Amino acid sequence: MGSEKRSLGEKLLQEPEPELEPGGSVQVVQKVNKPTLPLVRKLCFAVGGAPYQMTGNAIGFFLQIFLLDVVQMETFYASLILFIGRAWDAFTDPVVGFLVSKSRRTRFGKLLPWTLFSMPFGIASYFLLWFSPSYTMSWGYSFFWYLMTYCAFHTCMSCFHVPYSALTMFLGGDQRDRDSATPYRMGVEVIATLAGAAIQGQIVGAYHTQTIETCRLIQNGMTLNSTLPLVTSRNNTKWAYMVAAIVIISLYFLCSLILLFGVKEQTGWFAHTESFQMSYLTGLKLLTSHKPYLYLTFGYLCISLAFQVVQNNFALFCTHAAGLGSHLQHIVFVILVSAAISVPVWQWVLVKLGKKRTLFVGLIWYIPPLITIATVNDNLPVIIVMAIATGFSLAVAFLLPWSMLPDVVDDFHLKNPHCLDLEPLFYSFYVFFTKFATGVSLGFSTLCLQKSWEVELEENTL
Repeated sequence: MGSEKRSLGEKLLQEPEPELEPGGSVQVVQKVNKPTLPLVRKLCFAVGGAPYQMTGNAIGFFLQIFLLDVVQMETFYASLILFIGRAWDAFTDPVVGFLVSKSRRTRFGKLLPWTLFSMPFGIASYFLLWFSPSYTMSWGYSFFWYLMTYCAFHTCMSCFHVPYSALTMFLGGDQRDRDSATPYRMGVEVIATLAGAAIQGQIVGAYHTQTIETCRLIQNGMTLNSTLPLVTSRNNTKWAYMVAAIVIISLYFLCSLILLFGVKEQTGWFAHTESFQMSYLTGLKLLTSHKPYLYLTFGYLCISLAFQVVQNNFALFCTHAAGLGSHLQHIVFVILVSAAISVPVWQWVLVKLGKKRTLFVGLIWYIPPLITIATVNDNLPVIIVMAIATGFSLAVAFLLPWSMLPDVVDDFHLKNPHCLDLEPLFYSFYVFFTKFATGVSLGFSTLCLQKSWEVELEENTL
């Protein structure tokens, strides 16, 4: 059992082996396996994370207004689609993780085929999400059309993102190589987060403004025909959404090709001749009994809750409390750019201080800017400076939890060397708790705002 529990460094540095020289003497040759993770492979792996963030943020910012203004769906049914879709998205991740872990390994690997075969279905479902078959479609058909396409898209993205996340463990190289690949991925994902909202906003923003202006003219009686200009404006807005979808799925396709052709999946360090596959419940029991994974997942859940609560209410705060609604997009842009730029800085700090200390310092950094923003309210220059500081802390929330997860998986394999192919389960539950935090934060924010509204209404009544 001692040879089965060798550390990763001991596997890199093999024991000396004797070889006979021509004269008969013994020569000791030391075999060293050098890291095999070049910069190009790190960059190709990082680009593969862009489709998930880009499409997710475009949907997060614009799907609700698309259903309400373009499709003309009632508010209740639009909210129901978003709620059911989020719930479906959260619970598909563990299922996909189990299916990936049970799938067979091909000559291209086990994880990359999932990203390859889910890509065309993800592209098709994303386009259909912004496409309405007919303006005369009844509300019932419209509701089921968008509900089915929304859930289908989330299923395809789970089939893409869960194996992609688990691919971190199979890039090759040693622990330091994997740690250095994670900042590249986080940097690209922050840029993709900004790009998804920016591309969609630049293409459809002007048409939304035109629709609002047309409605204003109709309300003021400044047009003779009250229906034709509005129908024309909605037609143009609908076409704009489809053009934006084509641009985003083109980038989705390009990033997927870069991932598939630029990354070669390795077999991993801990494959054992006596390894065996296990059932879903057995694997889940092993995961929940591994204390480092529980501690890390619980910590990541708390971090996600804190950041999601702020994110969900930041737009409302800037618009109604700080009076900076017209500058909201600029403030968000500053935060995301600051986060993308500071990722290499935190990676350097990580190497110097270690992951736990860096995480602690980065999270403490988040508190003073939030207090300052809540205090100064309408002072735009101060809020911009604090937004830069907030972006620095946001980079830690992106980088450190995902950088610490491979260490936990390595520790699990050292303690359970006979367990095989459980990496997708580790990463799928990690993603699940992120989405769970999003739902809890939305519910908590809505409850707080509802209570605040009731108190304000009671005071105004008195």
